[in-house]
Amino acid sequence: MLVGGAGVLLGVAAVPAQAAEVSYRTECVPPPISGLPPVQGTTTVAVTAPAAAKVGEEVEVVWTFVQAASKNPDLVDLPANSVQPSGTLKAAGAQAADIAMRGPRENPPIPKGGAMVLSAMKGTLKLTTPGAVTLTPGAYAINAMSTDTKCAPQEAVQAAATINVTPADGGSGTSSPTPGPTGSGSPSPSPTGGPGPSGSPAPSGTPAPTTSGQTDFTGKEVQVPYKCKTPIGDKEATSPVQIDARRNGGSFDLTVRFKESVMDSPAEIPADSVKPSMEVVLGGADTGTVHVEGPTNAEPIKAGDPIEIPDLTGTYKPGASGESTLSPGVLTVEALGTTTTCTPAKTEVSLTLDTTQQPGGAAGGSSSGGSSSGGSAAGGSAGGSASGGGLAETGAEDDATLKALALVAGTAVLLGGAVFTFLPRRP
Repeated sequence: MLVGGAGVLLGVAAVPAQAAEVSYRTECVPPPISGLPPVQGTTTVAVTAPAAAKVGEEVEVVWTFVQAASKNPDLVDLPANSVQPSGTLKAAGAQAADIAMRGPRENPPIPKGGAMVLSAMKGTLKLTTPGAVTLTPGAYAINAMSTDTKCAPQEAVQAAATINVTPADGGSGTSSPTPGPTGSGSPSPSPTGGPGPSGSPAPSGTPAPTTSGQTDFTGKEVQVPYKCKTPIGDKEATSPVQIDARRNGGSFDLTVRFKESVMDSPAEIPADSVKPSMEVVLGGADTGTVHVEGPTNAEPIKAGDPIEIPDLTGTYKPGASGESTLSPGVLTVEALGTTTTCTPAKTEVSLTLDTTQQPGGAAGGSSSGGSSSGGSAAGGSAGGSASGGGLAETGAEDDATLKALALVAGTAVLLGGAVFTFLPRRP
């Protein structure tokens, strides 16, 4: 096991650092998608901190994993720089505080069954009270390939370091404890997070037949609950999606946008390896679907770089006259020879258009393009009728946004980490 270096940032009067190790029984809970039960292991941690400092100083403390709770299971090789630890260090005694700790996403390649190699975590504590301040490791989480394994002590843990805090010369020593600079106040941060504000970019939902000269139509951003079938199992997620249109004769050029920012890539992704597409569902006066698709990734995506969902585009030729609705439909992601299909649990109307029937239009079937003349359009409107596709509304409380293609691609490169967890040590 690689033991990360431990440096300490001290105030002017702080004395050299001291470090101590503690071991404790640990239960680690794998990500739900893995289908694996909680497992038991032993964690050994070294905590480095200044032996003494003064009130008012902000000191840096370092948590080094001497031994993780277990090895990498025999499921997937973890690429270099794909694993990131975070956790909470408990300060007690003269001063009580939870110190948020986080390490960089730095690790060598870890083969199946290999020893887990976790980077050293750092955090800061502002000293407020004279006396002995003890530092004790608490719960921690390991993020690998966009999933979290959460680990918690199963016994009382001994203090790993003590800082002797003396009064500051002329200082009040009454500052409030300040957590570490990482901004993480939780020992088990979720890679997924909430769906974010939806905003209100859409215009009025009332069709306006007098806007015959209008060419661009902005849809309403809707939260779409997806039920995804991936090569490694089922997944539910909610994604904010918006459908916009531009009049092109009697047809409309559609653009489907995934509005939420996407996750960082958990591994190197080759160029031209991931391609998304969707079937936009028609309703109201019109029926059928419109196929839209996006380009493959033109450039390789480095591990740690953000993954962007490209705009999906296609052409809608109306098959009926009247008010026709457009809703996000089945999303398909092809990646490295695998296919993942995500079906909305319910219909969410993003855009309503005032359409004029065109020869060979979409009514009663599918449409992938075409152009003609005539037609008028109205602004986007909100909707939410039950889907006719056979999937009832589930009301799932999965508040994770659809984390772009890495969540749903279902490839070994992108989703192998979904089954990352700890396994008991073997003899």
